[in-house]
Amino acid sequence: MNIADDPDRAPARSHLYAMGLTEEEMRQPTVGIASTWTGTMPCNLTHRDLARHVATGVRRAGGTPMEFNTIAVSDNLTMGTPGMRASLVSREVIADSIELMGRAHQFDAMVCIVGCDKTVPAAMMAMARLDIPSVLLYSGSMMPGTWRGREVTIQDMWEALGERAVGRVSQDDVDDLARHACPGAGTCAAQYTANTMGTVADFLGLAPFGVGDIPATAGEKTAAAERVGEIALDALARGLRPSSILTEDAFHNAIVSVAAMGGSTNAVLHLLAIAREAGIDLSIDTIGTVCREVPIITALKPSGPHTAADLWRAGGTSLVAARLLEAGVLRESVTLIDGRSPADIAATAVGTEGQTVVREVKSPVKPAGALAILRGSLSPDGCVLKLGGRPDFVRQGPARVFDSEEECFEAIQGGRITEGDVVIVRYEGPAGGPGMREMLSITGALVGQGLGESVTLVTDGRFSGVSRGLVIGHVAPEAWHGGPIALVADGDTVVVDSARRTLDLDVPAEELAERRARWTRPDRTVERGVLSKYAAAVGSASDGAITV
Repeated sequence: MNIADDPDRAPARSHLYAMGLTEEEMRQPTVGIASTWTGTMPCNLTHRDLARHVATGVRRAGGTPMEFNTIAVSDNLTMGTPGMRASLVSREVIADSIELMGRAHQFDAMVCIVGCDKTVPAAMMAMARLDIPSVLLYSGSMMPGTWRGREVTIQDMWEALGERAVGRVSQDDVDDLARHACPGAGTCAAQYTANTMGTVADFLGLAPFGVGDIPATAGEKTAAAERVGEIALDALARGLRPSSILTEDAFHNAIVSVAAMGGSTNAVLHLLAIAREAGIDLSIDTIGTVCREVPIITALKPSGPHTAADLWRAGGTSLVAARLLEAGVLRESVTLIDGRSPADIAATAVGTEGQTVVREVKSPVKPAGALAILRGSLSPDGCVLKLGGRPDFVRQGPARVFDSEEECFEAIQGGRITEGDVVIVRYEGPAGGPGMREMLSITGALVGQGLGESVTLVTDGRFSGVSRGLVIGHVAPEAWHGGPIALVADGDTVVVDSARRTLDLDVPAEELAERRARWTRPDRTVERGVLSKYAAAVGSASDGAITV
């Protein structure tokens, strides 16, 4: 965007002079610094400061930084409320807004600073669309809290609600835990969705390995942010664009990272969406195949005892990459944004002596995969099981059907769900919600009441990375579009077979045909504005819930 010497751009120069830029700075490459700062949550609270340090690195490398901001929605603050409908929608809005700023201002390169869940995939989607040299800076997780002598995270908060319902803890206990669970700025403190996607960015090659590992409040983050600014100029000098980074092999490695680190089910949606923007043909079945082959090698919450800070101290994503490379499950013919190769990453990875967070593939934390893709009569277009390293299992039980998250949560807290039930929560899909809310209030309540391993939850909504238990989400087609999940009645037998990768409704075809003939879409207040636009445009969860 060199406008210093174009006679017809004098009016534009006048505004740049107003901002204090010199003609020399106008001749330099411009680097857009997209910050997803917001004062509504701790997750992205450090982004203003990080943007300032990125700008320092850009200037030091001979570029002119131009900072701008976009939105971010707090999943935790909106969880269990109508506000959660905005969460997945925000992914599209963030991607669109970064893209629009890039197109409008014609940046030569870009740095995207991201934190809470949807900001990470959204930035990568925008990077793929713009296809200018770009670096992603993940702002980092918060430290775990300490409560009554043990480390706690936001996971403990949500599960405490279920414990309160059965009298294991009091409201005073819950309130006291709330004061200690989240001690400062940063994203949720374990391998939940934000950290899962931060790791994905490393393995895709858009973020420098090791930078995202650094916790949000650690002093090392400042120098790392400045280095990211320099990397953006280096990528520009090398002509390194996202289109040369986001290859099929890169997506394979990203899927491997999700599987090996016990990542969030949301990664399935986001990987599909990023792949579409990059022009890569990726299906949910491919994700399922990779996840089936890769064991879990990190002992991170929610499927292990450790936090993101423990991973950082143990050796970080570089150590994970080294272990996976040694085992031959990563593809080496990929390009990384900072010029290093996977072999370079592995060669410099250092595991802390005595660490137990990252294992070798031959002696994993759990031998089975993190996620599985199921199909069957209840989900012909596919759904996602959070397998969590469990051995394969068959589970069948009577359906308990609810048409909203709130109805289901009330039933759980009221003691109306019992062992062996298959809880169905529908009309919470991308269009039916609209917005495909996360069911953390439900999963937290079930685990807190001791039902996490004896009750199966099936929904066309989705799950927080914090969620654990026998949970199956993203059921497609969704109920709003008349998918089979809309036809389930209380008492129907639902069968889950993880080995066969099936989710079936044991109801005669004739009966289902009669129910379909009687089915009508339920009444719903017509949403105005962005939710209405989203409901009309969003596609299936099996394709990433993208808007077209």
